[in-house]
Amino acid sequence: MVFYILDFTAELENLTNLQQRGGCSDPNYTYYFKVKCENCGEISQKETCVVLSESVPLPNGRGTANLVQKCKLCGREGTIQMVPGHGEPLTIERSQAGIRSKLMVFDCRGFEPVNFSFENRWKAESLSGTSFEVDLSEGEFADYDEKGECPVGVTNLQASFRVAKKQERAGKTTFV
Repeated sequence: MVFYILDFTAELENLTNLQQRGGCSDPNYTYYFKVKCENCGEISQKETCVVLSESVPLPNGRGTANLVQKCKLCGREGTIQMVPGHGEPLTIERSQAGIRSKLMVFDCRGFEPVNFSFENRWKAESLSGTSFEVDLSEGEFADYDEKGECPVGVTNLQASFRVAKKQERAGKTTFV
């Protein structure tokens, strides 16, 4: 098993706390990405979607996963299990410092997630406290904050998957 952290960053203009609409562990948020077979290296042509609230039984009957799929080229089966509770909103301070925020951790067997696609179910707050529903499917967002009398926006949106190590300290699990 290999753990992957999906993290992201963006330039925030007069916005903070950018995250999925239902929060960082939103059980109904759909993650769209392609998968790369760890056996033959084939990358799926279509995006796969994974949702925390949806699971399927493993073929061996020992548990469940959020995704069970076969590679179209070599036929090898792979699974992905989401590990909630490790996500964090992107704040304006993190954005300005160039620090990435974690979205989700994935426990992958046989597949490597690649090419995450943002979609439209995000939210953020302006620095004056106005809430915005944010659509990131085009890679950026722009609006005007009436209360704060200033433009707000998200640009230079970037996401990546990176291998993570699981650490347990004082009964708490973290991924670094």
